[in-house]
Amino acid sequence: MSNDIKILKYKGKVVFHKMRIISPQRDLKPFQNNEACFMFVNVGEFSVRTPNQFISFNKSKGLLAKCFNFFIETNKKQRNQSKEMEFIGVFLFPEQVEEIMDIDLSSSNHKVKFNIKKIDIDALFTSYKNSINILLDSPEIADEEMIKLKLREMIILISKSQNLSVLDFLVSMFSLTLTEFKATIKNNIYSNLNIEDLAKLCNMSLSSFKRKFTKVFSESPKKYINRMKLEKATKLLSTTDLLIFEIAYECGFDTISSFNRSFKLNFKVSPTEYRLSQIA
Repeated sequence: MSNDIKILKYKGKVVFHKMRIISPQRDLKPFQNNEACFMFVNVGEFSVRTPNQFISFNKSKGLLAKCFNFFIETNKKQRNQSKEMEFIGVFLFPEQVEEIMDIDLSSSNHKVKFNIKKIDIDALFTSYKNSINILLDSPEIADEEMIKLKLREMIILISKSQNLSVLDFLVSMFSLTLTEFKATIKNNIYSNLNIEDLAKLCNMSLSSFKRKFTKVFSESPKKYINRMKLEKATKLLSTTDLLIFEIAYECGFDTISSFNRSFKLNFKVSPTEYRLSQIA
């Protein structure tokens, strides 16, 4: 995913990074560790897909996320506006924040309902981002004590933005709000995610995902997902004036040719022929 990356570590773990990448159509988040994170956008726009959300971000909106899998995506319009993305990430680890803030995370059970959230980038956040940008560009001045202070500053800044005490904020960020397996599938079935991507979004191995899917839906993932996409397509063909290629993308097909091929294989007629038969 990364074309250019700069990092700063604290106690052996990456806590700040700046990445410049070619805007991806879809890619898994860059790190998969036991961390909460905050992301500032320097260049470009992108969207984030989670089990139950699809949210867009740009320079004016920061990303606050708990530790879970999500996809970073860009559509054609976003890629045309900027061929590249650059963002600064801040990572918070449970054992580190306990030491930095001198707190015990087990002393609170505060929870928040979101796993990912937009944060308005005001003057304070902008000032903080600029200070981190300087350190990432000049790592020789960023000793461990300075990095610790900048982490502490970030924790206080975000917790105040959420109107929470530092303890309650941090505890809530390491408590994942689970999305039911079935809801994850329903929320993303028309998103052109392949089966491997859906498994990642559910934080499961491919084999475990397939077993769970078949148990829940009484059909294999490939058969069920294709059937649901085609059912939606027939409804749109019958009840809307959308162009065929618009229906194909609305139903989660990668290309118009794959949509036509799948439709004809199942219904023995092309989408255009099906639409004409409904009018007649």
